Amino acid sequence: MGIQQKKFISFLFQACIFLFLFPLLSTSQDHKDIISSSHSTNKDNHIKMSSRLQFEITLHGFLLWASMGFLMPIGILAIRLSNREENPRWLRILFYVHTIFQMVGVLLATAGAIMSIKNFNNLFNNNHQRLGVALYGVIWLQVLVGIFRPQRGSKRRSVWFFAHWILGTAVTFLGVLNVYIGLAAYHEKTSKGITTWNILFTIQISLIVFFYLFQEKWVYIQKQSVILSNEENVQIEKKEIVLKGETC
Repeated sequence: MGIQQKKFISFLFQACIFLFLFPLLSTSQDHKDIISSSHSTNKDNHIKMSSRLQFEITLHGFLLWASMGFLMPIGILAIRLSNREENPRWLRILFYVHTIFQMVGVLLATAGAIMSIKNFNNLFNNNHQRLGVALYGVIWLQVLVGIFRPQRGSKRRSVWFFAHWILGTAVTFLGVLNVYIGLAAYHEKTSKGITTWNILFTIQISLIVFFYLFQEKWVYIQKQSVILSNEENVQIEKKEIVLKGETC
């Protein structure tokens, strides 16, 4: 792995750590606010909540954001970086980063699901709850697919790879979508503003997508600089030959 590519990966993970920690600072400030009262009439959908219930809803949202909105996309980005890597040591590191991030993401999503079942009124009368149930099932199906991975060279390997890829892609896209739907549901139940959270989450996802697309072209960009340097050297050699011919 070249020095420039190592610097790029280092910058990528530093940016990821910042994106992970920044919402924590904002969340700690939000937890200081307690809802004293809210409307409970038939004219609106606001639900009267205790400070404990509001905290549980916020924690549920944070767990699902950390899982499907952050760790899983970063895990996918890590395994994509390994596709062009030839150093065995870095291949192992990127593979372990992918595996650890995905497993921690699954555990956080499971904790969020248990919290939802235990503490919330699950009537499944909204898209967020319906999509969430489907996602929990697909996530654990993906875990089983990952555990029963065929050996390289096996006839089943291509089928396994396609299933693993399509499930991972589905979980990522639907997970990100459900974060936005969950924020809308949070606003509906608490009447709290979510504009800042929507903007921060959009910036975070945009950066991840940018890094994902950029790493695809990183090797090509490096090759262009090498080709340019070679062309410049050829031009310099030609000029030197011409100058020597003139002085003779």
